[in-house]
Amino acid sequence: MIFGNIKNLKEFEFLQEDVLKCLEYTKAHDLLNFEKGSHEIDGDRLFVNIVEYETTTPENRFWEAHKDYLDLHFMLSGKEQIDVNFIDNMEQKEFVPKDDFLPLEGEPNSHVVLTKGDFLICYPTDGHRTAVQVGEPIRIKKAIFKIKIKK
Repeated sequence: MIFGNIKNLKEFEFLQEDVLKCLEYTKAHDLLNFEKGSHEIDGDRLFVNIVEYETTTPENRFWEAHKDYLDLHFMLSGKEQIDVNFIDNMEQKEFVPKDDFLPLEGEPNSHVVLTKGDFLICYPTDGHRTAVQVGEPIRIKKAIFKIKIKK
């Protein structure tokens, strides 16, 4: 996993081309005013899901990972905690290929708090639990870029 802020993009020039393309996309487009839903960038190889939801307690959330796509979470408004752990430290449930969804059970070994302009890149080995409140529950809006893994 990689945690950063769009203001410091020069520090992340080592990232793969498609990840950098997503970060550049955030700078070139007013994602805050995008409608909720999925927006194609390059077919099913690269797209962005715009989501809005209320943060909540960890007990109301679930753990997940993905095998076919990287997730790049980019915060547009609000504040959200994302709990993280490596999938090898967790109990892995049955993978759902059509949804690229690997359910997990376990506890966090760390977390990040995303605020406007922050991003978190989750790789297939990174379990994550999103939408965890920081303080009181609030409504957030973020972009989740889905980047197909080259196999």
